[in-house]
Amino acid sequence: MIRQDIVRCVFVAVIGGQAAIAHAQDTDTTTFYDEGPLTLRWHFQGGLYFATEGNLFWDLANATGAGAGFDPDKSWQEAFIKPGISFEYNLESGAVVYGKLSAVSSYTFGTDPFEEGDNGETTLEEAYLATRGGSPDLSYDLSIGAREFRLGTGMLIANGATSGFERGALKFGPRKAWERSVTAELSSGGITGSAFYLDPNELPSTDGENELAGFDVRYDGQGGRYLGTTFVTVLNSETPYPQAAPGGVGAPSILTGAREGTETLAFYGGTGALGGAWENWSFTADLAVQRNGDIDLEAWAGRVQASYNFADIAWSPRVTLGYQSFSGDDPNTPELERFDPLYYEGSPSAWATGSKSASTFINSNVNALSLAVQMRPSARDTITARYAHIRANELRSPIQFGQATRVDTSGTGANVVSGVTDAHLADDVFIEYVRVINPNTFLTVGVAVSFPGSGIENIVGADADPWTGAFVNVFFNF
Repeated sequence: MIRQDIVRCVFVAVIGGQAAIAHAQDTDTTTFYDEGPLTLRWHFQGGLYFATEGNLFWDLANATGAGAGFDPDKSWQEAFIKPGISFEYNLESGAVVYGKLSAVSSYTFGTDPFEEGDNGETTLEEAYLATRGGSPDLSYDLSIGAREFRLGTGMLIANGATSGFERGALKFGPRKAWERSVTAELSSGGITGSAFYLDPNELPSTDGENELAGFDVRYDGQGGRYLGTTFVTVLNSETPYPQAAPGGVGAPSILTGAREGTETLAFYGGTGALGGAWENWSFTADLAVQRNGDIDLEAWAGRVQASYNFADIAWSPRVTLGYQSFSGDDPNTPELERFDPLYYEGSPSAWATGSKSASTFINSNVNALSLAVQMRPSARDTITARYAHIRANELRSPIQFGQATRVDTSGTGANVVSGVTDAHLADDVFIEYVRVINPNTFLTVGVAVSFPGSGIENIVGADADPWTGAFVNVFFNF
C-alpha cells in the first residue's frame, strides 16, 4: 500500500504566473510604515481549490488491500490563508537588518485522495531575523529562524514543510518554510557561496527528526546562464529506508533510521538562451550521487532538458523535452542503490515525475521521458500541455516505500513481491490554463489523465482503467 507519510506532491497554483507575482511584489502597495530607517510591510497569500478525481491510483488500493474499503472516486475542496508582516531597518553602516513573521491556516473540506478531510491547522510559517550588507565587490546575507530556502533547481532542497493530512490543503501545499534554519551567503562577481543548517517542518504524526547541513556554490552569468554544486549531509534522522528482498522475492526490509549519515553531492547548470543560430535554444542538466557508508548506500539521479522557443509564431510556443532518472535498489545485490530525493520541489514545472503519478511515486526507482508545450495567447493567459512516459528502473524493488507488496501467483508457486514485474508504470497527460486576473489574483484550471502501464496492470488486473482528475483554484498574492 502507498505510505501516506512520504508523499510530497505539491500542486503549485500559479505555474506560469511567476513574473506577475514579482510585479505584484514590486509595486510595494503593502508598505504601511516608512519613517527614517524603519520600513514595515504586510503580506497576504490565500487560495481556494476545488478538485475531483476518478479511479484514484488506478485503484491500486483495492487491488492490494481490498478489505480497506478505499473509495477511488473523490471530490473535495481546500482553502488556506497566509498573513504576515516584515520589517527592514537600515543601519548607519549601510547594513540592513530584516525579518518576517507569518502563519498558515489551512483546511480541507470533504475527503482528499489519502482519506483525510474535514480538518486543518494553523501553524507558524516564517519567523526569522537576518542581516545583509557589504560592498559591490563582496556582499553577505546571514539568517536564523524559520524561513523558505531553496537551492539549485529544487532537485534536493526546496520544500521545507509538509502540508496535507492533519494540516489540510494537501494539493495547495501552502507551507514551504523550514522549521529551523541557519544560512550564510557570500556573493562576489556573480558567484554565491551558501552554507546552511536545516530542520524541516514535518507533520507531528510522522516527524522523522531530520536535520540537514551543507553548502552550495553557484555562478550566475549573463542571459540566464548558471552553474553550481550542492553538498548535503543528513546530521540526524529517524527516517527509514526500504531495501528490496534478495532476488526480489519477499517483502522489503525496513532499515530503521537509515537516512542518518546520507551524503549527496549534486551538480547543476543551465545555458539560458543561446546566441547566434542557437538563439531560441536552451539546455539544463542535473546530476547527483549519494553515499552512506553505514548502510552501504550508493545511489544516483539526473536530468537533462532541451527547450526551444518558437518566438516568431503566434502564442510563442515553448517546447521542452526532458529525461529524468532516479536509481532504485537492485534486488540482486547486497548493497542499497535506492536514491533519496530529500526535500525536492514536486510541482509539474519542477521535479514531479508525471502529473497524477507524482502523487504515487516519489523520485526514487523511477525514470520519465517528458514533453511540455507552453503557449501564451496573451500577456495574461498561459496554456501548458504536459506528457510523461514513466518507468521503473528496477523490477521487484520498492518504488515508493514497499508499495504494492503482495502475493504473486503468476508462476509455479506463491511468492511475496514488491514493486512491479514490468517496467512501464504509466503515461500521464496534463493540460493547464492560468489566467492572471490582476497582478495579485490568479485563476488556474487543470485536467489530467494517467493511463496505467503494464507494471500497474499486472497488479490491478488486465485493462485497468485510467486515473482522471480536474481542478480549479484561485490564488491571491500580496
